[in-house]
Amino acid sequence: MLMRLLSGLAEGKTSSYASLGKELGVSERLLKQMLQDLSRMGYIESMSRACDTGQCKACHKHCTVNESNIDSMLGEVWVLTERGRQAARTMVQVQTSYQEIKC
Repeated sequence: MLMRLLSGLAEGKTSSYASLGKELGVSERLLKQMLQDLSRMGYIESMSRACDTGQCKACHKHCTVNESNIDSMLGEVWVLTERGRQAARTMVQVQTSYQEIKC
C-alpha cells in the first residue's frame, strides 16, 4: 500500500487527504500515518521542511507548488526525495517487465 501511495505521489498530481484516501481505499487518518511512514523512511518530505518557497524558480524538487500558487495552497505539501524518485522509477520498470511477461 505504501508503494502504491508513493507511485501516486510520483505522478505529481495534487490531491486532498480525503480524495487520496478514497482513491487508495483508506481513511484520512491512515493516509496521514502512511505519509509519515514514507517520510521517516526517506522517500518523501514535507514542503515546509523541503525548501524555502521563495526559491521556486531555482528549485530542483519535483512538486506542484510554485510562487504563483503558494498563497492559495491549503494543507501540507509532500515532495519526493531522490530516494523516493528512484523507488518510483524502479516500480515503473518492474510493472513494465511484469506486463511484458504476462503477455
